[in-house]
Amino acid sequence: MKKFTFALTLLTASTLVFTSCKEEEKPDNGVTISGIPATATIEAGAKLGPVTGSAEGLDGLVSLSITKDGAPLATQPLTGTSASFPFEYTAVAADAGKNVVFEFTVTDTDGDVAKATHVLTVGAEPTTFRVSGNITSNTTWATGKTYILGGRVTVVSGAKLTIQKGVVVKGEAGTGANATALLIARGGQIDAQGTATEPIIFTSIADEITPGQIASPNLDPTLEGLWGGIIVLGKAKGSFKADASEIQIEGIPASDTNGLYGGTADDDNSGTIKYISIRHGGANIGEGNEINGLTLGGVGSKTVIENVEVVANQDDGIEWFGGTVSVKNALVWNSGDDAMDTDQSWAGTLDNFIVICGKNTDHALEIDGPEGAYQKGHTLKNGSVKGIAESEMGDFRDGARGTFENIYFFDFPSPADNSNAGRGDFSLSGDKTLATFADGSLKFAKLEATLKDGLAVATVFKNGTAVHATSVALKANTVGADKAAFTGWTWADKAGKLADFK
Repeated sequence: MKKFTFALTLLTASTLVFTSCKEEEKPDNGVTISGIPATATIEAGAKLGPVTGSAEGLDGLVSLSITKDGAPLATQPLTGTSASFPFEYTAVAADAGKNVVFEFTVTDTDGDVAKATHVLTVGAEPTTFRVSGNITSNTTWATGKTYILGGRVTVVSGAKLTIQKGVVVKGEAGTGANATALLIARGGQIDAQGTATEPIIFTSIADEITPGQIASPNLDPTLEGLWGGIIVLGKAKGSFKADASEIQIEGIPASDTNGLYGGTADDDNSGTIKYISIRHGGANIGEGNEINGLTLGGVGSKTVIENVEVVANQDDGIEWFGGTVSVKNALVWNSGDDAMDTDQSWAGTLDNFIVICGKNTDHALEIDGPEGAYQKGHTLKNGSVKGIAESEMGDFRDGARGTFENIYFFDFPSPADNSNAGRGDFSLSGDKTLATFADGSLKFAKLEATLKDGLAVATVFKNGTAVHATSVALKANTVGADKAAFTGWTWADKAGKLADFK
């Protein structure tokens, strides 16, 4: 449990309020204390006060001392015949479940004393917090805690959300404009740095997972669409229709201007994401408009994204819309549409990735071309892709551009089987894409695949891509992902799914 510090504030002698009375010629006038409540109740981590106490001593005040459970806590010199003092205390984790006793003692010049006792009952520290409004100032979500998204929560421009290692974030159910999501707007930042032993988990409120667990104790890894997802937006360039400089991200209603992305700052910084697992997302906000597990719109190159897992998202696992950000070590399992989807001249690199197709996965890779005059390509390299009967290796569309190398495919259906027409292949779609392949703007190198029953490479790798592909025996691949990057912290590893990879 996180340790909290306490704040104890006493006014200095110069700020105490005094009222002096003419000293009376009496041997002893005594001392009194008032204003200190006898009892109060708070939770650990919460603050008592400030409350204001008062001391009276016609013979002249000398000092105030405060103890906590008998141990000295603070002392303050006093002068004059009356003084007031504020007192506040923030309960630390060690106080939980206890009655904490504070004793206030005032002395005067004659050695007379007056005492007041306050008993503070401290409850258990809360571990679950519901968040429903936008984050408008720097905010920290702490290790050991669970945070519930009560709607679309936006980190607005100028604010930073820090999510400490091991935190669990759960989205409430909702569709349409009420779909829950964590949105990092342009100019906002996220600092979500989990570790290989304590990843940060984003999931549904239906998930009974608690901090410290990795595999869900009650949800199946194919259950999708229970909440939205994570959307990070930035100010980097993208290739948009009509050469617009900025547009609205899919998954966010047009009425919410925090959903705008794009600009000219290719080195924009939206923060840091490391060791996070995103699960059961993809809520629908309209016909054919779902939220991806991780959406990256116009995200700049100074943003750091490493070690990301997306499980059972109803739409794409990870989708890039323009921008220059690079991603290292990404795993997508059971995506509902495409696993890795790129659009609008994303100009970064995806290095070391694993795709495990599920029954609803359409394409392992869906690569789209630019929509405007700005034309940049990206790189996907060092990937291992496991198919299923319903999925397709890759589809390169609308003048796709970039470099795709050192990628291994296995367990895909045969496109020569009429029952799987259009499935299991690696294809280029449309004249624009054939043209970018011909002029070298779309490049392939070192593609390997384990094919069904001695299937010819050219039957699977279409439109001339076969010259860059080789058939290999299962687990005899010489290219692909380093699965060690995903061991220990991913649900896929805990479920034994990495055993299928070399």
